[in-house]
Amino acid sequence: MADAPTHDHVLDAKGLLCPMPIVKLAKFMKTVEPAQVVLLEATDPGAVPDVAAWSKNTRNPVIHQDQIDKVMRFWIQKA
Repeated sequence: MADAPTHDHVLDAKGLLCPMPIVKLAKFMKTVEPAQVVLLEATDPGAVPDVAAWSKNTRNPVIHQDQIDKVMRFWIQKA
């Protein structure tokens, strides 16, 4: 497994169900400076396609993604 990139912020969305991880991410990203990286942690399996779609629509790239047990982690860079 590749090393995870560094991040500037952590957004804990563990235990939240769809669509709340994306709602929280969208709101949080408005407070982040361009080029900063947010680590989103979620446990809802729906977060995988939701984050991919949100990333594509907003052009904020997912630069790394992994999973530890039931926690999916997404490193998202502010465009």
